[in-house]
Amino acid sequence: MKIKYILSLLFLIMGITGQISATEIISDEVQSQKSTDSLKPKTNRFQFGGYGEVVMSRYFYSDNFNRYTYPEEYKSSVSRGQFDLPHVVLYSSYDFGKGWKVSTEIEFEHGGAGSSIEIEADEFGEYESEIEKGGEIVLEQFWIEKKFSDHIYLRAGHIIVPIGLTNQHHMPTEFFTNYRPEEETSIIPVTWHETGVSLWGYLGKWRYEAMLIAGLDADRFNNANWIKGGGGSPYEFKLANAYAGVLRIDNYSVKGLRLGISGYYGHSAANSLKADRYKGLKGAVTLGSFDLHYNAHNFQIRGNIIYGDLTDSERISAINKNLPKASPSPKTNVASNAMCYNVEAGYDFFSFIPKLSQKQKFYLYVHYGFYDSMYKTEGKIADDARYSRHIAAAGINYYPIKNIVIKAEFFSRLFAEPYNTENTFSLGIAYSGLFDRS
Repeated sequence: MKIKYILSLLFLIMGITGQISATEIISDEVQSQKSTDSLKPKTNRFQFGGYGEVVMSRYFYSDNFNRYTYPEEYKSSVSRGQFDLPHVVLYSSYDFGKGWKVSTEIEFEHGGAGSSIEIEADEFGEYESEIEKGGEIVLEQFWIEKKFSDHIYLRAGHIIVPIGLTNQHHMPTEFFTNYRPEEETSIIPVTWHETGVSLWGYLGKWRYEAMLIAGLDADRFNNANWIKGGGGSPYEFKLANAYAGVLRIDNYSVKGLRLGISGYYGHSAANSLKADRYKGLKGAVTLGSFDLHYNAHNFQIRGNIIYGDLTDSERISAINKNLPKASPSPKTNVASNAMCYNVEAGYDFFSFIPKLSQKQKFYLYVHYGFYDSMYKTEGKIADDARYSRHIAAAGINYYPIKNIVIKAEFFSRLFAEPYNTENTFSLGIAYSGLFDRS
């Protein structure tokens, strides 16, 4: 099914009628419907806050780079442990008055390193240094905004790209698992942030957002993560020879339920430092997504599906594999199509204990999903089955107070034969909130 027909169907699903004021939306579900605004000031002109995560994991599978090449040799493995700081983010915002506001978010990922050393399976197990970001500290957001009314906000700067569920809701109190859902983070940038212009606002039961940003960079697409590497920039600047458009629409017709659709279209071949190698190619990336969040009657249910298409994938793959060794390109094949979906559901069992339920929550949850970064391939590019993966997880989320959550989970990554199941147990603690509230 062509992506435009998928998007049309999603818009029909969203076609719910009714009346509700923008003020009612802002004061209710919208408080958590986007992480870019969930920390927004409501009273003080200056606000300071953030979020962060600490995770301890125990892995019950081999981390040998050959475990997918020779899976029969790694059916059993001694467990191994790991501590991690997935994200620590500091947020600040200042309201200048007359509708003008500025906001920033600075993120430290995995302790704040800008580069990492890893063993690369596609290069015969060699140690390889990879630049993950353009600096040790990531400027995730910096924008200046003008509010004209509840219906129209104009924002310019470095902005979150609201494609899918997790980009729009990426704080650790907005998903059950210890890590952001792997299904999404494995095929698109998360958190995806680009420099551009955004127009957004509220219209009755609806929230809309339209963006113009720089397109992705085709030379950093790969087999394991599809277009994910094409976001951001490893350079001191962001190439913008080609632009991209983004549209997101959310609906709040049913109390406690948010339905959202989002779409992206942009060319990627021109946004490489070696753009002359891609002459005559567009590398058009099209994404369509539908997501939902239900929070009522002591249940929380979240779900998401993303489908993506890349044109010229066979020729882009051939060019990337022949780029100079010093290039930041992974130099692998890239698929023409990728897709993912996930759903998680939790119930607050403290709801049965009135004295506890007033201030604390204790969710038991399950999570299931699927992703394939090589869902469909073009021409002579082979579909690598190891990138087709199912995810199953279950665990608890305990909120001793509203802004802090303690998580425990058992997580399984499931493959088709002959690959081995990869099991993990993890414990985590996380927070999100403003630091200057009384």
